[in-house]
Amino acid sequence: MGLKKKKEIRVDSVALEEPKLEKLKSFVDEEGQNLASLLLRSLQLTDGVQQIHCIKQIVLLLEELNKSPMCPDMIHSCLEVLVVMYFSVDSKNPLKKVLSSSLDSIHHIFKAEAVHSYTSYLQEELNRADHFLYRKVMDNLSSSMENFTLGITCVTDMFLEVLQFLHNVLPMLQDQNRQLIGNRIAQTQLMHDLLTAVKVSMILVQRVPDKFQQLLRNEPSSPVWKTMCGLLNCFTSILTDVELLQNVQSTTGLAVILYLKMMFEPVEKLPLLIGSLLLRSVENATIPGWFLNSCGSVCKEDSPDLVLLFLCQGSLAMLEWTHGIMGRNGEKLLLDILMVLLSLSSRLKEPSVAMLVSRILAMWTSTALDVLNVCSEDLQCSLNGNADALGTLLEYVYTHWEHPLDAVRHQTKLIFKNLLQIHMAAVNGLEVKLDPFFARLTKSLLSLEWHSKGKYASLACLVECVGVESILTVDRTIPAQILDVMEEQSFAPYASNLLEAMFVNHKNYLTITSQGKPWIAHWHDTWVAPLLVILCEGKSLQTTYIIDYYLPKLLKCSPESLSYMVTILNTSAATNVGSTNSRGALGALMACLRTARAHGHLQFTDNFMWNEQVSTGLIQQGLVHRHDQVRIDALGLLCESHRTTEIVSVEEMKMIHFFIMYNLNSQSPSVRQQICCLMKKLFCRIQESSQVLYKMEQSKNKLQPISDAETVNWNPSMALKYYKEFMISLSDRLFEALFPGSSHPTRFSALTILESIAEIFSPSEAGCSPAVFELAQAVADKHVQALIQCFTNSFEEVKHLAFDLLRKLPAKVLGLQAPEMFQALLQAAMDLSTSTKHFDCVTASYMLNFLIHQEGMASNISAWLLGQQVSFSVQMNEQESADFVEINTLAVIRCLLAHLEHEILLSEKSLLQAAALFPMYGRVHCINGALQQVSLKNLSMVSEWRKTVANLILMSYRLSAVVSPVVHSSSPEGLIPMDTDTA
Repeated sequence: MGLKKKKEIRVDSVALEEPKLEKLKSFVDEEGQNLASLLLRSLQLTDGVQQIHCIKQIVLLLEELNKSPMCPDMIHSCLEVLVVMYFSVDSKNPLKKVLSSSLDSIHHIFKAEAVHSYTSYLQEELNRADHFLYRKVMDNLSSSMENFTLGITCVTDMFLEVLQFLHNVLPMLQDQNRQLIGNRIAQTQLMHDLLTAVKVSMILVQRVPDKFQQLLRNEPSSPVWKTMCGLLNCFTSILTDVELLQNVQSTTGLAVILYLKMMFEPVEKLPLLIGSLLLRSVENATIPGWFLNSCGSVCKEDSPDLVLLFLCQGSLAMLEWTHGIMGRNGEKLLLDILMVLLSLSSRLKEPSVAMLVSRILAMWTSTALDVLNVCSEDLQCSLNGNADALGTLLEYVYTHWEHPLDAVRHQTKLIFKNLLQIHMAAVNGLEVKLDPFFARLTKSLLSLEWHSKGKYASLACLVECVGVESILTVDRTIPAQILDVMEEQSFAPYASNLLEAMFVNHKNYLTITSQGKPWIAHWHDTWVAPLLVILCEGKSLQTTYIIDYYLPKLLKCSPESLSYMVTILNTSAATNVGSTNSRGALGALMACLRTARAHGHLQFTDNFMWNEQVSTGLIQQGLVHRHDQVRIDALGLLCESHRTTEIVSVEEMKMIHFFIMYNLNSQSPSVRQQICCLMKKLFCRIQESSQVLYKMEQSKNKLQPISDAETVNWNPSMALKYYKEFMISLSDRLFEALFPGSSHPTRFSALTILESIAEIFSPSEAGCSPAVFELAQAVADKHVQALIQCFTNSFEEVKHLAFDLLRKLPAKVLGLQAPEMFQALLQAAMDLSTSTKHFDCVTASYMLNFLIHQEGMASNISAWLLGQQVSFSVQMNEQESADFVEINTLAVIRCLLAHLEHEILLSEKSLLQAAALFPMYGRVHCINGALQQVSLKNLSMVSEWRKTVANLILMSYRLSAVVSPVVHSSSPEGLIPMDTDTA
């Protein structure tokens, strides 16, 4: 596996205007090592990464400012430049964090100077009138309050100014959005700016709460309070603006609740205020005037449902729910929020909103779990499973657990899981087995049809709470019922996940309660026995899905159960061998062993016996079984391994030979594909394990035993020898399968496997370990002839496979060095290109393309043409710099054009005679095929190609004119004019 290419890091550099640098240049020393020199040098760099390294050196000097005397003016100038650099860099640039770190590292003696420089520049930023720069100012404000001590200090000192800036920006951005209706791109950018402004407003009051509270206590009618009320009014305006994106409104809902939390007193009555807001029952007499003035638009009874939804989300996210801080009023608000959310869920059906509702309901269940840690008995009674609140929430689960959106289904599962935890926390102390709520819920879920997908996830959650024994007590056949459902692929993942939750829980339960008594037999009877029955007698699709989804999870939970499976299946394998429609015990055994080995639960010794239970005879039976999938499983058992470097044993090699002897002629395309894929995995194992053996041979060590049951030491030299002999004999057998008259499936399988061998066992590069085998070592002249003979096959894919394989063989094994052999193939190809049989021209094209990739093709064409009556002369002045494939392609095309020109002259005299003796379609097809062998965008012999292509275009027009009486565009297959007569 190749190494992933390391991603190149690109950092934009920062550059300042010349006037800002003039003062800094006056402090540069001759050695160029003082603070001003390093800072100036960093600004002259154009690479951002180099700037970062340079500024890190400046940090070291800043940390030691007190140790060496420096000019105060120089320090002041350097700090100003650092501040300007910080505000000039984009917020996503890594350079910004380095600059913030450098400013934070300044010695405390110069902190006041740094704060002054930072505050002064921030004030300039806030006073800018250009609204195009507002987004940059807001990004700088956000960065200043993010793990930046100096920035937080400065923003705290300018708390009022920042608030006023945000108060001015928010309505302006909202007005601009209204003016840009219809311009989607500009609106989207503007809404992101608006979202950033809202987030900065929230971060500001969260980062400096002490400063904020102090200002409010000292001056209740201060500018800070008025600005806060103005911001709250902006938030409510955004919240009710239907033209804005939902994420902007959602974030604004958080901001509204956060600001109310900071502004409203006493805190104990805040839940009552928010509850009346959510229930649309605000009474003006009991509500402060500033609240009505700021939030009047959301206090109306006809306020949009989305506004309530976002306020519910804000309440759950921003209020202090833990430790009972809000008291009984907070508990009442929690129940009110649930009632509002469930009411909204029945009205808001739009997919994106439904997803948002489900996420907020899941948030409510998590909040309720936190509240139940410290709450009143009344709330516990209201949140147990028998109460109306959880009953209504359970109805929501039932109606949404099969929602079309995956996100809604996921949140619904989380809601149900938390709902069960809420009930358990509310009835703390009651034994689960005696709880009527769980008994009723279990009975209700089991009564549903198994074709309800939501049932599986809910039962899995229920198993975690009550244990699987409570469910099996109701019906012991539940495992078998779930396995029956796995006949449908859409249900298989759900069913396997539920079964996994159940058998893992059951194993843990039996381990704890067994008190040292054997329990595994009971577990096997419950979970493994039904599986084996279905594997032996079940339908094909059902067994396939069970093997893919369920069996690996079962073996992962209990690897030791494999021994039980083998024992049971081995006893009946001789009698229950299966059929074309069922796997039988033998097929089930092969499937279990293959899955176990592929997932690392099983390793074989060199004689391929596993605990003396599985004989090679049984595996050979599987390799020739009547059921296609049993044969594939048996082959997979031999080829697949959890470790790609696991050595292939001699017995495995023998059985692979046995399999190839009987299975190349499979009539099923999918089976052929699986065979070729598994054989490729085997070759990869041989290749990778051979590299390990070579290293061991070099270090003169022996391989450790593969199995503890039978210690077998491998001799690396002998293993490599067996590998080479196996690959040579296997390749020879595959070449023999290409005999004349062999079927298409046989040829396809043999060629595909041979191509995998050529691809995996490629010649080793210099400095690498030698390859254990190369296909060229097994290729004889008769094999090359067999591959060339495949060009005559009527199936295009066989021709293509043979062509690709021949191209991967070195020239020395092809036997084309003799001119007679080369010219014989060329003569055959040229003859076939004018055959009256349409598929012969395809054969000719492949033969010519094959010859194009052999060196010396051009000279052989010239020699061959000496005996022809067609004059042919090519002057190639640029041959020395051109690739031989390009030279050969040009020569073949010119040769074909020369013949085609002669044939066009004859066809102009008699088209009927031309059709009977030398059809011209074959020549054109061969030219098309030859053109595909070179990249026309990367040619060396450009002048020669221009002449040839010009001649080709002219020839095409002549050919079109000649055949136009017969071939028409409305009838590509050909039309004789007399056929149109209707006399």
